[in-house]
Order: sequence, then C-alpha cells, then structure tokens
Amino acid sequence: MKGNRMYVDIGSMLDEIFDAAKTIGDQVRDNFGPGKGPAPGPNPWFHMDQDENADWYPTYSYPPMNIFMNSDRSIVFEFALSGFDEKDISLTFQGDYMVFAARIGLETAPEDGVRYFKRRLKLKDIEKQKYYVPADKFDQGAVKALFRNGILRVSVPPKEDQGAPEGVKIEIIKEGD
Repeated sequence: MKGNRMYVDIGSMLDEIFDAAKTIGDQVRDNFGPGKGPAPGPNPWFHMDQDENADWYPTYSYPPMNIFMNSDRSIVFEFALSGFDEKDISLTFQGDYMVFAARIGLETAPEDGVRYFKRRLKLKDIEKQKYYVPADKFDQGAVKALFRNGILRVSVPPKEDQGAPEGVKIEIIKEGD
C-alpha cells in the first residue's frame, strides 16, 4: 500500500483547535462574566478588580508583537509583519483604542492543492485588533508609524499637559455688603 498514503495537515488541525478554544473562551466570558449567569451580582470566578497591574492589552496570537513604554513615557507597539505591504496596513484611533488591521496580498497567498512538508510561516489577514491608548494620557494626533524590514513600529507620545481640569472658582461675598 505504498501509493495510498494519507497526509494530514497538522497546522490546519491546530488552527481549528485554537479557533474552537477561543470561541469557548468568548462564550464563557459572555455568559459567566461579572453580573452574568444564574445569580446576578459579582461572580466569584471572575475577579475584575482594576489595579495598576491590569493587562489592558489582549493577547492576540498573530502577528507577533511587543508593547512597551519608553523613558519619555511614550507607548510603543511593534508588529512583525513579514510579507505585508505598508499600503495594506490600516491604523486608526477610535476613542481610547488604536485599531490595527492588515490584508495579505493575493500574490503571497498559497495556491490550492499545495502540500506542506513543514509550515511555520502562516500568512493570513489580520482582522481588527484593538489596543488601549487612552486619549487623556497620550497625544494620538502626534503618533508616528515606521514600517521597515517587515517590522511596523508605532510610537504614541504622552500628552504634555495631563493636569486635572480646572474647577469653577466660587466667589465668596460678605453678608451685608
């Protein structure tokens, strides 16, 4: 039976498993998150206490990326986008979020009927991903994005004046005047 070998694409199987796990995670969060489920009110399974160590950035598995803050307090996002063209990358701000998406060109898409012997590089479209960049802390209008050697580096500087908004001065008058 040398000619009847069956080939299995493990990469496709793992993609389906990870997609199913994400769907299950989303369902658990949506149905059993804080204030959800059979008993209204706080849910002991989800501790949503917001502290300074809260993770505001989702763990998207693709593309590989770094998020860090420089000494000048600017926030920097680095995305590994090998195979993408800068004209197919979209970066916008919507409120307190930077929205990132990218489309892979058709000329780099795999042909139908291709059998991989080893597949680690997966080129696929990147759907809208949201990253928290609060408008009251960072100057979204002064953002700089540089795409070089397949790395997109987005730097958002801090706002110069982050002081508290001025209150209303109340004048005190002496009675009888």
